[in-house]
Amino acid sequence: MFYPTDTNKHGLAHDPFKAIVAPRPIGWIGTKGTDGSLNLGPYSFFNAISDRPKLVMFSSSGRKHSQQNARETGVFTCSFVSRNLIDQMNLSSATVPYGVNEFEFSGLTAKQGEIVDAPYVAEAFAVLECKVTEIIEPRGLSGEPSENVMVIGEVVGIHIDETIIREGRLDMAIARPVARMGYMDYAEGSDVFELMRPKMP
Repeated sequence: MFYPTDTNKHGLAHDPFKAIVAPRPIGWIGTKGTDGSLNLGPYSFFNAISDRPKLVMFSSSGRKHSQQNARETGVFTCSFVSRNLIDQMNLSSATVPYGVNEFEFSGLTAKQGEIVDAPYVAEAFAVLECKVTEIIEPRGLSGEPSENVMVIGEVVGIHIDETIIREGRLDMAIARPVARMGYMDYAEGSDVFELMRPKMP
């Protein structure tokens, strides 16, 4: 099948776009409001975009609380979503009024960043502390801004639980990262295999 996206007439029960762009890592974004309130939300439009400097991005569909707080304070954290925390991650995705503490709502421990003034999930195997470098409103072919707001941050500090370190590397079979698939589907990344790049003669 083929369909042009300007009409989006694919004939399927649900839009397949996000199922095709999968699996996607989940950015579990922690922020603090200027009023001192704590916020935690998962974003499946999330990824690393650079290694030097270390940059990550999350994209908010509309101006959600995480985006608002990151814009106003200039910082955020990203906690690693592992299989043992999937229920808490799902709880933190609930739509609640601004100022509701999703850490408490989800039964998680909020811990203060070492460098940035933002909370992270103390139970997470790994955490990135980030300072905002850019906030972009991506545009489509029409030139009009999309509904999403992209927040880019430089990673200024990294926390790692040493229980997932084996032989100098993070063992993903132990960490069991969770990724977002399409629709309401998720995948666990514990089926890990190594594949070396070929060397051309």
